[in-house]
Amino acid sequence: MKLLLQFIFSLVLLSCIQETKNKSVTENLSDPFLDDHSYSNLNEIKTRHLHLELDVNFRSKKIFGVARHRMLNLNNADTAIFDIKGIEIQKVTTGEKNAENEADFVIGKYDKDSILGQPLLVKIDPKDSIVNIYYKTTENSEALDWLEPKLTSSKLHPFLYTQGQAILTRTWIPIQDSPSNRFTYSAEVKVPKHLKAVMSAKNSREKSENGIYNFSMPNSIPSYLIALAVGDLNYTPLSSNTGFYCEPQLTKKCKNEFVDLPKMLVAAEKLYGKYRWNQYDLLVLPYSFPFGGMENPMLTFVNPTIITGDRSLVSVIAHELAHSWSGNLVSNKTWNDFWINEGFTVYFEHRIMEELYGKEIADILALVEIFELDEEIIRIKNSKHPEDSKLLLNLNQRNPDEGMTDIAYVKGAWFLRSLEARAGRKVFDKFLNYYFSSFAFSTISTRDFIDYLKKNLLSQQNIDFNYNEWINQEGLPNNKIEISSPRLLKMKELAYKFSNEEDVFAPKIRYERIRIKKKIKKKKIVEQLKKEDFITQEWQMFIRYLPKSITVDKLERLNSYFGFNRTENAEIALDWFTLCINANYDGVLPDIERFLRKIGRRKFVLPLYELLAQKPQYKNFAKTLFDSQKNYYHAVTKNSVEKLFMN
Repeated sequence: MKLLLQFIFSLVLLSCIQETKNKSVTENLSDPFLDDHSYSNLNEIKTRHLHLELDVNFRSKKIFGVARHRMLNLNNADTAIFDIKGIEIQKVTTGEKNAENEADFVIGKYDKDSILGQPLLVKIDPKDSIVNIYYKTTENSEALDWLEPKLTSSKLHPFLYTQGQAILTRTWIPIQDSPSNRFTYSAEVKVPKHLKAVMSAKNSREKSENGIYNFSMPNSIPSYLIALAVGDLNYTPLSSNTGFYCEPQLTKKCKNEFVDLPKMLVAAEKLYGKYRWNQYDLLVLPYSFPFGGMENPMLTFVNPTIITGDRSLVSVIAHELAHSWSGNLVSNKTWNDFWINEGFTVYFEHRIMEELYGKEIADILALVEIFELDEEIIRIKNSKHPEDSKLLLNLNQRNPDEGMTDIAYVKGAWFLRSLEARAGRKVFDKFLNYYFSSFAFSTISTRDFIDYLKKNLLSQQNIDFNYNEWINQEGLPNNKIEISSPRLLKMKELAYKFSNEEDVFAPKIRYERIRIKKKIKKKKIVEQLKKEDFITQEWQMFIRYLPKSITVDKLERLNSYFGFNRTENAEIALDWFTLCINANYDGVLPDIERFLRKIGRRKFVLPLYELLAQKPQYKNFAKTLFDSQKNYYHAVTKNSVEKLFMN
């Protein structure tokens, strides 16, 4: 009878859960606990501290774990609901370790095409404050990327890392996987003795002799910021509270590339207040990592594609550092509010870059992003969801990854930049400082921000500014600010001249008369524009300014000058290969294949496969290449590309 009642209860509760998932975004804004992308009943009971006991097994490619949730029961709840996807639950108990009582639990129905996974319903006594979930990961745990030694820099040792944003933490930890709930965490992690484990927490700098590592995150964070990596890692300090972990083979390159990190931290604190996380380190991951960086607190994960030798892509580091304030300190309440994380961060990133490298460089970075935003808006306008160019999204029954576009990042930043222009930088900086301190270690919705904006800036300074155009209307409003860059205008001019038969990069020879030992002689002088005369972003814009109809012989001539086919700079490579594919330059296909076999970062991989798949003559090439390579990509990249070949 007990089991029958439990079963009936579960069916009723699951039905209620599913009903909440169908609510509109308007209803969502009115309910501070409702998250379209979580089954958890946070309005009744929620995790306040999570302790993990993890055994990382590279042979089976599984993590065997216990997730011990210390919970706050808000409403005398007799059920705690967690999110799970692709993990196997072995048993659930309540109570302190070694004094546990087994608990009844039910796992909700899982549709194989489900975005959310399954709800895990645990029956508890309202007096219970600790729920312990024993589990193991499976091959369907999408957050985990298990890498064979050949995919690492050393080629000697395997590697594991996790990527939880947006809703993948539930694929390696049974958890209430909503950004609206923040909690502290600790962990004990066992790994092979020759490898080192690091987490988004306080890390030891040395390898453990017994392969056991203990971690503590004393500040409350959302679930998507829990991160783990295991590999052959060394630590290099850059200052008393900054440094980086990487495979030993990369240490010299990384030290040169990240030398300005301490200065970035000083600049960030000067702008928006004290860094609240004590230590700020970087972890350089293998090339399969699907993003340029991930702002895991105290330990930013970065992709080696940002290491170019000339520090031209360090804005990625500035961006992830800025997340220590916007995103980690003040987080979006739901994934519909994603712009609150990223718009603030891009704005902050530009301010850090301006502080360190000057306004000219910061404006170039911003204009490159605006160029990309204009293209993104066109793409979205012609998509199934033209409303996605609003800042406030409605991602109900959709994967929140679909909201991770330039709208959140660049339109969000331009919104803040336009506010700054209207209010004045001094006033706006004071407003942002107060914003970060007011909402520190909490989550906010778009509605919360609008209320705060009206009260603490617009009304206070008597400013008339149409924020609704940005938040709830598609595209870019007319009240946006405009900037320009003489250096990028020069690149546009060079692109125009080159595409119109003027070989502006050919060597120019002239002679000067010089005196040598009382004799006048002619000296031959060769003048030629070189690749190093321009920064990465200038070359990106030069390539983008070239017409899609450019001839193959012109592309070959450019390649002979600058070696774009074999460039190790992934940003330039993406724009170059895009131009070549559009121009039907078959000779570049081997280099595209080499690039796609090495790089797993979605920003570079997805657009190239997408463009190749659109070209009848290249579609089979792309499909064959992806089929051979897909198991080496992280699930974030793999799942995005796979959709291109489903029809």
